[in-house]
Amino acid sequence: MILSDYLKKTFGTKVYKISLQSGCTCPNRDGTIGRGGCSFCSAGGSGDFAAPLLPLKEQIAAAKEKVDGKFPKSIDPKDRRYIAYFQSYTNTYGDPERLGKLYEEAISFPEIAALSVATRPDCLPDPMLRMLAGLNEKKPVWVELGLQTIHERTAQRIGRGYKNDVFLDAVDRLYDAGLTVIVHIIFSLPGESREDMLQTVRFLAGLWPKVSGIKIQMLQILEGTKMAAEYKKSPFHMLTFSQYCSLTAQAVKLLPEGMVIHRLTGDPPRRLLIAPKWCTDKKRVLNTIHKELLEG
Repeated sequence: MILSDYLKKTFGTKVYKISLQSGCTCPNRDGTIGRGGCSFCSAGGSGDFAAPLLPLKEQIAAAKEKVDGKFPKSIDPKDRRYIAYFQSYTNTYGDPERLGKLYEEAISFPEIAALSVATRPDCLPDPMLRMLAGLNEKKPVWVELGLQTIHERTAQRIGRGYKNDVFLDAVDRLYDAGLTVIVHIIFSLPGESREDMLQTVRFLAGLWPKVSGIKIQMLQILEGTKMAAEYKKSPFHMLTFSQYCSLTAQAVKLLPEGMVIHRLTGDPPRRLLIAPKWCTDKKRVLNTIHKELLEG
C-alpha cells in the first residue's frame, strides 16, 4: 500500500508531512561515534527542506505554507491535516524531557494528525521509548530508522556507525512499545550489486509487521559530503535511471501486502546535487516505476 492511500484510509482525508527541526545533532557528527555524519549525509542532516529552527509554532506555520498548495481546493484550510515530521539529524539524541515537551507541543496542534521522528537505532534509550510510547497514546507516533543497507561491509564504508544487531534490537523494542517503525534504505551505495540491494529488501520484508513501512531512495551524491569527495576522486558505478526504476519495481513486488511504501524516490537539494541528475525529475521516476509494476 502506498502512503497516500494509507493516510486517507487511516485519517479519512488527504494528509501531508511537514518537515520540522528539534534542535538535535547526531552522535555520528559530534564525536561520540564519528565526525561529519554518514558519508552520504549533507550538512543539513538529511533535512535540507526542513523549516528553520524557530519556535515550533513558527516552524509549523512556515512548513504548512510550503505544502498547502498541494491540497485539493475542495479541502477547506481549517480541515487540512499534517504529520509533524522531525527529519533533520537524530531526533531522539538528547534529553527525553526536553524532546518530550517539544513533541507534546507538536501533537497539541489540532491540525497535526501524527508525529514522525527520524532517528538512529542506537539512540533509543528506555526513557526515550517511554516518552514516545506515552505520546503514542494521544496521537500516532512513527519512528523512522535509517538502516540504508544490511551489508556490514557497506555500512562500514559509509560510516553508519552501528551493526545490524543494534538495528534489530531497536525494532523489537519499538514494536514492543507499540510504536510504528519505518525503515529507510538506499539503492546504489558504492560496491553493492543489484542482488545485494534486493537482499536488504527481502530482509526488511521478513521483519513485517514489526517493520510496517519502508522508504526507498537512490543514492544522491551531494556537495560537501564525504561521499562527494570519494566520488570525485574515484567515481564509482551508480544505477542509471532505467536500472533504478526496474530495481525499485522488483523490490516493491517483494514486500508484504500490508507494508506501507512511504517513498520510492527522494527530492534532492538541487543546489547540492552532483549525481545522478535524473533524481531531480521525481514525477518521471515515479511514473516509470508505476509503468514497470503494471507491465511486470
